[in-house]
Amino acid sequence: MKPAPFEYCRPETLDEALALLSEFGDEALVMAGGLSLGALLNMRMVRPEVVVDINGLETLAQIERVKDDIRIGALVRQADVLVSAECSVALPLLIAGLHNVGHYQTRSRGTLGGSVAHADPSAETPLCLATLDGEVELSSKRGVRRIAANEFFEGALTTAREGDEMVTALYWPILGEGTGIGFEEINERRGDFAIVAAAAWARREGGAFRCGLGLGGVEDCPVVQLESTEGTTEEIAERMANQLISDLEPLDDRRASAEYRRHLAYHLGQKVMRHALEGAVR
Repeated sequence: MKPAPFEYCRPETLDEALALLSEFGDEALVMAGGLSLGALLNMRMVRPEVVVDINGLETLAQIERVKDDIRIGALVRQADVLVSAECSVALPLLIAGLHNVGHYQTRSRGTLGGSVAHADPSAETPLCLATLDGEVELSSKRGVRRIAANEFFEGALTTAREGDEMVTALYWPILGEGTGIGFEEINERRGDFAIVAAAAWARREGGAFRCGLGLGGVEDCPVVQLESTEGTTEEIAERMANQLISDLEPLDDRRASAEYRRHLAYHLGQKVMRHALEGAVR
């Protein structure tokens, strides 16, 4: 199939892009990497009046440290993050997640901002951002606001973004020295979207641990638990995995039943949490 007719705009500045979104609102779609949007257009699952191609906005393709966060512009490619020395040290969980995204060819085109804005329940970048308790920067002609990732994702392909707003950056909390991480996923073939993905981090704080555990692909948006807790590695891993799946309502589709997803969620959640805790105590 071919896309339904639409007007194509390629703004040269961020102000021009935001003016277009202000004019067309929900009738406009933003193209970053275009990997997901291109498929949706071709299948006519979306029929925008205007496609705003932001690939010429170099100001959105920067990686910088802002206090205790790494600010990654919406147009930064997945491949660029993987070769970033700063991200490798400060954001090991994101690096682990990105190694599971698609293939080499797609990572050279796909953007972090595009993945977060698309909000696929199985995507690795939204899961890592939510698990780290990061934030999404949204810009419009009205101004700039930041929203917690766990509030930004509202459902499958549904976010808190307003029609005249655009994702312009992601804020990733820096994991300090001594923080352990874990990431695992199960899919049909390597590079496919995860049936279930699990991400975790942990660091010692006195006699306790500060931990984060997240699941992707189980419900219609990432499911995350953040807490400070005490106990052995096995006790904490089992308790957090049990708590996280206790209220789950897993998806049920052709790839996996709800029961199987619940089983995977517990198994992978416990595994990655244990791995993160072991890394934190070394």
